[in-house]
Amino acid sequence: MSAVRLDGRVSIVTGAGRSLGQAYAIALADAGAAVVVNDVDEAGAADTVARITARGGRAVASIGAVGSAETADALVAAAHDTFGRLDVLVANAGVLRDRVLWKMTDDDFDAVVSSHLRGAFTCGRSAATYLREQGEGGRIILIGSPAGQFGSFGQTNYAAVKAGVVAMARTWSLELARAGITANAVVPVALSPMTATIPKYKEVYERYLAGEPIPATYRHDNALGTPEDVAPLIVWLASADSQEVTGQAIGIGGDKLTLYAHPAELAVEYSDGGWSADGIGAAWRSSFASQAQPSGPPVRNGGTQ
Repeated sequence: MSAVRLDGRVSIVTGAGRSLGQAYAIALADAGAAVVVNDVDEAGAADTVARITARGGRAVASIGAVGSAETADALVAAAHDTFGRLDVLVANAGVLRDRVLWKMTDDDFDAVVSSHLRGAFTCGRSAATYLREQGEGGRIILIGSPAGQFGSFGQTNYAAVKAGVVAMARTWSLELARAGITANAVVPVALSPMTATIPKYKEVYERYLAGEPIPATYRHDNALGTPEDVAPLIVWLASADSQEVTGQAIGIGGDKLTLYAHPAELAVEYSDGGWSADGIGAAWRSSFASQAQPSGPPVRNGGTQ
């Protein structure tokens, strides 16, 4: 049993029918929280509820695709009607529609924006409204991705929304501070059906499904672990122990825990009266070029993170 307890707390986890979302919901329940399990897949949500109740926990399913205000309000209502309150929202649900820019359709873009970004927004708004009225503080946890921190080839839509949820968490941390509600973004790396689409992880994922342990080099150098490796950060951020932590983007995967920086000015130059184009070019070469950062995740020990 975890030393960090959530007894008496009530949580919502979206996209909790499998993989990471399911791991989050089970870990919250194991720590003592009641859980509203959301998923668009009724069978997946029922499976998560069954796993929680079999372990002695409390859970109820609420089926629906995130994005609409109606779904968000229904999730909050399920928490209130079933368990009498709400304390924690984990906005995890979303879909992938990977395409390079020139092949990405409007539908590819909109589906990812609607599920990840709009879903986090509507669920966050409904949860914040309820938590403010309840008057006892609360926790909002959004789920980011390394793609949102560094960019990711073929993922214009996904990288954009994952950067967006970090910006929302930072904004909400300011807006909700007086109400005692924290807002943070978790940036997970874990083997899942999503990461299995990455060629370099395909074989590792297949071996993982076959019951083999994840090699230590992947756990350390690539920060690649299981969904269960990510779940303790969700539990901690949902707890009283993290009440001073807000507006942060915190990464976890395998053996690695990361605190991401806020965007910062890397170099500054001034020109009295403004800048000319050739003056900008000269400043770039003399001061900025050496500070420029490459796109994509950092390279570590011969492989990408």
